[in-house]
Amino acid sequence: MKFNGWLLYKKADAIKNQAYIDWFIKEAQFADMSLQLVYREDLTIGIMQQKRTILLKNEPVQLPDYAVSRTIDYVLSRQLESLGVTVFNASQISAMCNNKALTHQCLSMLGIPMVDTVFLEPQSIPVKPPISFPVIMKEVGGRSGQQVYYIDNQPAWEYHKGFVSSSIIIQACNVRLGKDIRVFVVGKDIVGAVLRESNNDFRANYKLGGSAVWYSLNKQESAMIHRIIQHFDFDMVGIDFLLSKDGNLLFNEIEDVVGSRTLSAVSDINILNIYCDHIKQKLSIK
Repeated sequence: MKFNGWLLYKKADAIKNQAYIDWFIKEAQFADMSLQLVYREDLTIGIMQQKRTILLKNEPVQLPDYAVSRTIDYVLSRQLESLGVTVFNASQISAMCNNKALTHQCLSMLGIPMVDTVFLEPQSIPVKPPISFPVIMKEVGGRSGQQVYYIDNQPAWEYHKGFVSSSIIIQACNVRLGKDIRVFVVGKDIVGAVLRESNNDFRANYKLGGSAVWYSLNKQESAMIHRIIQHFDFDMVGIDFLLSKDGNLLFNEIEDVVGSRTLSAVSDINILNIYCDHIKQKLSIK
């Protein structure tokens, strides 16, 4: 059986990621699957005539066997799932990964080490931070190092809290600033890891000008990551860790719409080949 799929993107993101899209479609073809780029803006979802409905360009459409969501839209993913479409990553995983407070809450239950992290709502931000300066302020839905602020004094705290309009987390930053580890995961397997580093920013994101080198996980680190992997039904994610002052991994966040530029830059691993095999295997046993 040949599986047919949708690759979901917002139009603006698709333009920036055209090479990745072409690569993904090619790897799906190699795996004897079809994969069609579909823009989120072209989809209409809702309840029409008492039925869950998905329209493409305002017309009825035959739904695919699977969809790879490269846009953060839990309602769309849930709508597709309710109509029998297998979504990668599933809506439940996407919802957790794209809320930093919820992710920390879930992983703390597994005993995964992390820096002190406080969850705050816009209406309940205190006069002074709940953790001693310096602190990191993050919007819970921020991505790619955006909506992240380093605050080291009271005037800066007052300035930034004046602009908060969404849920945030406040974190201690007794870590090695400008360094982090990204671990690439497909299904239950660790595909590889990279050390990202910036010499001019407290954030190590590759898109923000950071560099990357291959990182070899030791046995203890691999065991901790496998503890996370075994607990969740991931498809393809990037699990990010900060480094403590003594070099130990501290959980930071999980990217469910994860790119692979850094992995491709430091290795010859074809992660989309691995991912397409995972997708096909999961669909085959559904």
